[in-house]
Amino acid sequence: MNSPSSFSPVFKTDLPELVRRGKVRDVYRAGARLLIVATDRISAFDVVMNQPVPGKGILLTRMSEYWLRTLPACTPHHLDYVVTDEQVPEGYAPFIDQLVGRAMVVKRVDILPIECIVRGYLVGSGWKEYQATGTVSGLRLPPGLQKAAKLPEPLFTPSTKAEVGHDEAVSFEDAVGIVNRFLATKRGTTQNARELLERVRSRALELYRQAAAHAERRGIIIADTKFEFGLCNGELLLADEVLTPDSSRFWPADQYRLGQDQPSFDKQFLRDYLESLNWNKQPPPPPLPEEIIAKTRERYEVACRLLTGA
Repeated sequence: MNSPSSFSPVFKTDLPELVRRGKVRDVYRAGARLLIVATDRISAFDVVMNQPVPGKGILLTRMSEYWLRTLPACTPHHLDYVVTDEQVPEGYAPFIDQLVGRAMVVKRVDILPIECIVRGYLVGSGWKEYQATGTVSGLRLPPGLQKAAKLPEPLFTPSTKAEVGHDEAVSFEDAVGIVNRFLATKRGTTQNARELLERVRSRALELYRQAAAHAERRGIIIADTKFEFGLCNGELLLADEVLTPDSSRFWPADQYRLGQDQPSFDKQFLRDYLESLNWNKQPPPPPLPEEIIAKTRERYEVACRLLTGA
């Protein structure tokens, strides 16, 4: 199998039936389904860089498909199939070179308007909150924990899905209110917001536990990750990307050191580089040196190889 870095980069697609364009993914209609194309765009601090990371979208799709097919807690999910030379949605054959290995055909899902974050280690915004209040998303933790400490139990810490700016952490109760308002806009739904979110929390925590155990056997610590869930004909489905370097913090287990920043297999490397610049984290982004692009891609490739064996 060719390395994703050997393929031509895809920064942006312009195909028929565009539904929306996200930071990384371009979404199109495909009959009764959706076609989600993972481009090679990369974002940091909610700003899309002007240069792609060649092959990144293929790696993201490869990892998401692997988890969806492997972890029991991923089922039921939205994926029908990943586009190949032999399996292409109707009307998209002329664009096959942009789609093979990076595009997923999925069920249409009404995505719940919250980010379903699970934390297994005390880092990032969770560490900052803990230093100030002794809590993470309002959940009280034991005193005296160090940076990057493994938490006594994984935590479900939902956040908003901001259209502009940054997502904001919310309590479970506030998340129930957000989901309740969302359900009120859906005709014919009989879902109870609290019961639905309790199912989401239970499933997200189990997903993290299964993935973390798998990754540990492969030499990777999953410090935290983000899931998305939605409803399809009343059924709760796992959707979007799953356990990728874009949605997770992956640490090499053999280099883990308590109390300090950790080396990573995710885009933290890019964030660290950008932090070293005199950049205000607002568009336009600074140009990325080829070395930074190559080293970022290398981290994605190593994570994919270790986790999936491919």
